[in-house]
Amino acid sequence: MTAFTQIILFTDTNGYARFREETIELSEGTEAARLSPWQAAEGLQLRQSPVGFKSDFHCTGKPQWLFVLQGIMEIGLRDGSVRRFKAGEHFYSADTLPSGETFNPAIHGHCSRQIGDEPLITVFVRS
Repeated sequence: MTAFTQIILFTDTNGYARFREETIELSEGTEAARLSPWQAAEGLQLRQSPVGFKSDFHCTGKPQWLFVLQGIMEIGLRDGSVRRFKAGEHFYSADTLPSGETFNPAIHGHCSRQIGDEPLITVFVRS
């Protein structure tokens, strides 16, 4: 592998949350351990969500990586699309509220929920 696929949850120009994929080149390191360039990080936060957890629609406060350590997390968008992320998977959450907008749950953000019979454990890394 010479590239890393970054799944990005973002706010489209019309205010709706969408998913897209971008490539991060693994241009550093050795053949045995390909590395991306260093990326800045502001902090790290761990979260445990019990079986049955679900959230209402909301926007990400500040862009951040989300890594699933245990369980399955489902992200739902206003257009009805959903993506599930299991242990070892990740996405970059950048669906922030557009500048000057007031949150409208019929348009903005995403919802999330825990799937399955084990608690959801995630790590947030703010960038």
